[in-house]
Amino acid sequence: MTQSEILYKNAKTLLNKGTGLLSGYTHSLNPYGGCVFGCSYCYVREMPVALFHEGEWGSWIDVKQNAAELLRKELRRAKAKGKVTIFMSSSTDPYQPIEYKEQITRSLLEAMVEDPPDFLLVQTRSPLVRRDIDLLLKLGERVRVSMTIETDREDIRKHFTPGAPPIAARLETLRLLAEAGVAAQATIAPVLPSTEQFAELLRPLVHRVCVDDYFMGDGSGGRRTRKLGIRSLYEELGLEDWYSPAANQIIYDRLLQVFSAEQVYVGQRGFEP
Repeated sequence: MTQSEILYKNAKTLLNKGTGLLSGYTHSLNPYGGCVFGCSYCYVREMPVALFHEGEWGSWIDVKQNAAELLRKELRRAKAKGKVTIFMSSSTDPYQPIEYKEQITRSLLEAMVEDPPDFLLVQTRSPLVRRDIDLLLKLGERVRVSMTIETDREDIRKHFTPGAPPIAARLETLRLLAEAGVAAQATIAPVLPSTEQFAELLRPLVHRVCVDDYFMGDGSGGRRTRKLGIRSLYEELGLEDWYSPAANQIIYDRLLQVFSAEQVYVGQRGFEP
């Protein structure tokens, strides 16, 4: 990524009302605008934040340089009105590569350690979250890390999300979070083609798994995803059967062979506080 594709800005607001699939939260929070992982199936490509921004999704990023200062103010106001639960993040990955340098997400966690919300879910697919174990531990039971691992097949990952971190690094991060005592879940979302051993691979790493697919998770019954032409990727690999709501059931059944029913969540419920 070149410097010309990075825009430093002062956000006007940071905490947004939780709506739709995030209605279980009082607020959502995005440390950045845009996401350089640029996953092929990302439904955010079909949302206003992407459609009304110059440049292809994945090629630009907005850095909210005033984020921590703004969060402190908005968090105080929100907590004065009642319970505050935060989903971070809904339309960007809080631990994409630029976070190594800018540390916007870390600054937000520091602000929340000072004045904790009632609950925070950190949604990411990046191993960088391990850097902030010290802060996550300070939030204790108020935080859960949700690590996206759509498949255990690296060849599938490279085909659908070539810009995202390798599967092995994400699995290792879950192990480190577990060893440190940070609450975490594996999130198979969206469901991508995987092996029969996937569930066994996750079993020693987490006590909670969330399963979600395009048809539940893109907020439009799969219509946004269809517009992206994702089916052609499945056809190219001869895996059309996996582009179906039935694939979700396959994964769910496999998970139940090694996890209890209370440990496996489906769709929106798996993301809620």
